[in-house]
Amino acid sequence: MGKGKHNPSILSPSDDSVHVNKENYINNGSIKLHPLPTLTEIKSKIPSHCFRPTVMRSMFYVFIDAVYILLTYLTMFYIQKYFTYGYLIFPLYWYAQGTLYTSLFVLGHDCGHGSFSSHQWIDDIMGTILHTYVLVPYYPWKVSHNNHHKNTGNIDKDEVFYPRRLKAVDDELSKNMDKIGERRRSFQAPYFGLGIGWFYYLVFGYAPRPVNHFNPFHPMFQKHIVGVTSSLIAYSLMFYLMHLYAQSYGYFALISYHLIPTFIFACYIVIITFLQHTEVDVPWYSGDEWNYVRGQLSTIDRNYGHVHSIIHSAGTHQIHHLFTKVPHYHSEEATKYFRKAFPHLVRLNHERILPSFIRMFKIHVKQRSLKNDVRIFQYNDEKIKST
Repeated sequence: MGKGKHNPSILSPSDDSVHVNKENYINNGSIKLHPLPTLTEIKSKIPSHCFRPTVMRSMFYVFIDAVYILLTYLTMFYIQKYFTYGYLIFPLYWYAQGTLYTSLFVLGHDCGHGSFSSHQWIDDIMGTILHTYVLVPYYPWKVSHNNHHKNTGNIDKDEVFYPRRLKAVDDELSKNMDKIGERRRSFQAPYFGLGIGWFYYLVFGYAPRPVNHFNPFHPMFQKHIVGVTSSLIAYSLMFYLMHLYAQSYGYFALISYHLIPTFIFACYIVIITFLQHTEVDVPWYSGDEWNYVRGQLSTIDRNYGHVHSIIHSAGTHQIHHLFTKVPHYHSEEATKYFRKAFPHLVRLNHERILPSFIRMFKIHVKQRSLKNDVRIFQYNDEKIKST
């Protein structure tokens, strides 16, 4: 299925009473929500081994990614050292290394969901190492990300890139007009500022429900103070190690070999995260219309072409949202069984990634503000003029 052709059976858009009106939201009370299978019914169609991570296999991927990252670094280091115009290869290095950093993040993401191993202490240690290396505060992001999974597709409780009610935005603005106003302008930067938007989100969250991932006293982290504090200490240590590297090789080397690839990784995360949950005809629900299965099915599978397997199938997202315990190396297999058993629930977009991101960003910016009584919302595929 291509863009705008995702899941007609859930909302029954063939019914004449279902429509997107001129204000771009579904008419309240006019939608027939079709019954969905339970989580148990979906799980029964997937082989049991898909839900069992093994330490050896997970660590194998860590080892392979680490080797690739080291070899990529050494190759660029010696090219730049021994060839007069070696620096011209840096853009290729940044792309390759940024892609590999994304693969590290995905492994740390498995840790955060307990799908790296069956031991939480192993997951948290490895997750801290993997995420800290790419400048992500592991435990705070783990907590906020799990909040996203608990509320996927919920207009009023999801974590990021959700459509925003006018009242919620106005209330937040009235509390702190200057600061929140500045936040709103930041997220209206072209394409979220790509990698800049990712680090902005870590510090300020996504208005009007901001979360500072570096504040261990934020209410979201109150029950996780030890884990959050440990991650922030590791984060500080990483900055110290980067300082030592810069002292030995120079800040230009630090920026060229590590920080720019980290920025490329951050661009990947903005694009991937946005496209996993944002597409025309994919519904968002208010609390009284939302349930877990319905929310998790409001996700989209996409293929990332030549980097899809390198980033550990991060674009294969529906099965991950239904069952976070499925490790990345079983997600494709589990997805095949899911699609075979429930073809009417599949959301799969074949459009090329960057054109899809550009198209949906324009639609998102234009249509994301909702009236306060909207219960079910969908973006519509009206033509968006280039700006």
